[in-house]
Amino acid sequence: CWVPAWAMLLSLAWVTALLAALLALRVGQKLYFPYFWKDAFFLAKVVRYGARLEASKRRGKVVTVVDTFVRRAAEAPGKTFIIHDGARHTYGDVDARSNRVARVLAERGTLRKGDTVALLMSNEPDFVCVWFGLSKLGCSVAFLNTNVRSRSLLHCFSCCGARTLVVGADLLDTLQDILPNLQEDNISVWAMKEKTPYPGVHTLLDKMEQASDKAVPAELRAATSLRAPTLYIFTSGTTGLPKAAVITHLQALKAAAGFWAYGGTKDDVIYTPLPLYHSAASLIGIGGTIELGATCVLKKKFSASQFWNDCRTYNVTIFQYIGELCRYLCNQPKTENEKEHKVHMAVGNGLRQDIWREFHQRFGEIRMCELYGSTEGNLCFMNHIGKIGAVGRSNMFYKLLFKYALVKYDMVKDEPVRNKHGFCERVTKGESGLLLSKVSSQSPFFGYAGSKQLSEKKLLNDVFVKGDVYFNTGDLMAEDYEDFISFKDRVGDTFRWKGENVATTEVTEITGLVDFIQEANVYGVEVPGNEGRAGMAAVIVRPDCKFDGKKLFDHVVSDLPTYARPLFIRLQESMEMTGTFKQQKFQLVASGFNPTKIADPLYFLDYTEKRYVPLTASLYENIMDGQRKL
Repeated sequence: CWVPAWAMLLSLAWVTALLAALLALRVGQKLYFPYFWKDAFFLAKVVRYGARLEASKRRGKVVTVVDTFVRRAAEAPGKTFIIHDGARHTYGDVDARSNRVARVLAERGTLRKGDTVALLMSNEPDFVCVWFGLSKLGCSVAFLNTNVRSRSLLHCFSCCGARTLVVGADLLDTLQDILPNLQEDNISVWAMKEKTPYPGVHTLLDKMEQASDKAVPAELRAATSLRAPTLYIFTSGTTGLPKAAVITHLQALKAAAGFWAYGGTKDDVIYTPLPLYHSAASLIGIGGTIELGATCVLKKKFSASQFWNDCRTYNVTIFQYIGELCRYLCNQPKTENEKEHKVHMAVGNGLRQDIWREFHQRFGEIRMCELYGSTEGNLCFMNHIGKIGAVGRSNMFYKLLFKYALVKYDMVKDEPVRNKHGFCERVTKGESGLLLSKVSSQSPFFGYAGSKQLSEKKLLNDVFVKGDVYFNTGDLMAEDYEDFISFKDRVGDTFRWKGENVATTEVTEITGLVDFIQEANVYGVEVPGNEGRAGMAAVIVRPDCKFDGKKLFDHVVSDLPTYARPLFIRLQESMEMTGTFKQQKFQLVASGFNPTKIADPLYFLDYTEKRYVPLTASLYENIMDGQRKL
């Protein structure tokens, strides 16, 4: 069949034009939308996971994290689940041991489905066994911070409604002062020991040896709703005492998808040196390991000197971190085999740009997967691109699904800026603003247990229109012109130090209990070379009293966890107040702790002298140079 030459030329022209158009689109996409395909593929993966959760809900079959664990244990009982202190615990081992825990507490205790049980344990396999054993009974579990003591610990029981406490063997003695209070409140205490010297405290290990490891009936743990509470995780916030954030099955399942979303597989070995009472280690670390069917190396406590040896010994491929952890690793003496490891990914938050770059130079091009989100929050950002300095990434797809805003914030008044109509104002690209996340059926806020007021204080109403509601993250963030999100600072009465939230209200209250202190105002100050802010307290000494550095030292060491103790003290004659009679912190934060620029007497928390000592110019220089470790 003969084809005219003009027809062939026309076809060739169309093909050439089409190829040219495709090439132009590709070049345009690379120039103006360089992350388009990475964003699209990543979000498609996340949406697919969400659709899976929605489908299970509609079928009336809610598959929880514990359900997934039980399935993993049935499919591969001999696979290593947890490695701790060199000992390997398989999925089958943990499943059987958690069954024993469940049977003892159900048969010898008074637990019923729907009860809440408090768990006070260090990082160890039995933390997971007790957690899952309780979940198999249909109980909610409240993870208690092992640094919390006395009055704050008693408060935790009242707000989450726990009537039973399971405590680790190494932490039982820390309860000695409050055991009478717990017993007066009819709170049953179980210790992970075979015997105990404390009257009224039940022992668990001896009874577990006699208990059956037969599977607990599945109907006991069956969840009817993704929004049913499964955990309570305590956070420090602007209201002072620890708050019990409600963790639903929905939140637990979303967190468990973190490693998977970043490309983790069943062949990965995940190193978790963070405390299990934090959502990062428990929800993302343990939950994420189960979601993959992988192995978790659970460290009792982070050790910078042992970190890389552990990674090499156990063939670790992924580790969890907070920014401070990576800085500690960079501060270790250099060795010749620093890049000899199998780690290809790290997941966490709070990594500074300078530490990020130094970490890569020292230990190789490990993919650092920053993410942002609070335990109780309804929004999460993930830096799936890996841009240094960003905590997450947004894009046009993300903004269609999740409604958030960065609004102007008045640091002096300590509140969002409102225009003449009473609404908040968005910041421009690149400008810092308070991050707010819209509360909706798609992005619910489950709040805190114990008091409706605690939850309401985290919400802002009538933000852009009458009737809308947004979750207030308390974080100042910025979004650049490429839609990368970066963290700038904490606002209000909370700051971060050593990877922990420090509630200034609680620290102020406890500091003010010292007999010579009339008033205290706690805030955070920046210290070069350290993430977050170090605690500082402006103090007014009572008339006819003198400042006693020894007495204050003994008090804060006794009643406050390490990260919450004020490192610096500033003596003042009077406190600056806002127009609404709130303590003014802005000027105090800005002035820092330089004794050559501040006329007020300054003191430093000295663990060697075991007292607050005068902050001299030479001591200040040592702190600024990093010679004096904080």
